Amino acid sequence: MEELIQAAREDGEIKPEDALMLLNVIRLERKQVGDIMIPRPDIVCADLDDSLEDICRIFIEHGHSRVPVYQDNRDHIKGVLYAKDLLAPFISPDAHRPSPRDLMRTPLFISETKNLKEMLFEFQSQRKHIAIALDEYGGTSGLVTLEDVLEEIVGEIEDEYDPHRPEDVQKLGDGNYLVAGRIPLADLRDDLDIELTSEQVETLGGYLSELAGRVPRQGEFFTLEGRRFTVKEASKRRIRWILIEPSDI
Repeated sequence: MEELIQAAREDGEIKPEDALMLLNVIRLERKQVGDIMIPRPDIVCADLDDSLEDICRIFIEHGHSRVPVYQDNRDHIKGVLYAKDLLAPFISPDAHRPSPRDLMRTPLFISETKNLKEMLFEFQSQRKHIAIALDEYGGTSGLVTLEDVLEEIVGEIEDEYDPHRPEDVQKLGDGNYLVAGRIPLADLRDDLDIELTSEQVETLGGYLSELAGRVPRQGEFFTLEGRRFTVKEASKRRIRWILIEPSDI
């Protein structure tokens, strides 16, 4: 199937962006929740004993619409709070003020080994947007959202809470550039005259990950086309920023 899509793209029968989306859908079965989840230490959570005011501050500070709630530690997730459920108690101050326990919704627990195609269907069938990933011992290993899975198909999705996106190519001087990992290879050719091609990926971050066989860590570098590409910022899921310098530095 992938070969047919690639051939159709090369023949101009399918637009490159449409071909990439189709390929990404097919590859969902090869990726697991553990490959894209937010790891346990990075999960934004609320304590079951937090007040509604404290929890509201968490929502405001981090810009999330849903926050897991734990008791004692993150291996004991008891529920999920939705920001919209907190509105009523604050617009009706004379009404009974519920506790977080009263407003929590039942969490969706899944295995970190579930593949992303199954995860997408799980979100659809359960009508949920967030799930807690468990390791083989039943402990919390991470968190995955519907948006995380969709981004594996259509690319990064930004909303009104995301910070202003800087330019994908930032000139630093002396032939150095700071480049976003999401920049298409075609734009890299047009903007910096750097010719990198791949049959599997469309972006610079994807290209470097393809070379490494995984998402490279911060500080790793590659020498390509007479230049040195150093990963300046990366998460477990993707490369965010790359420093491009002349390779003879």
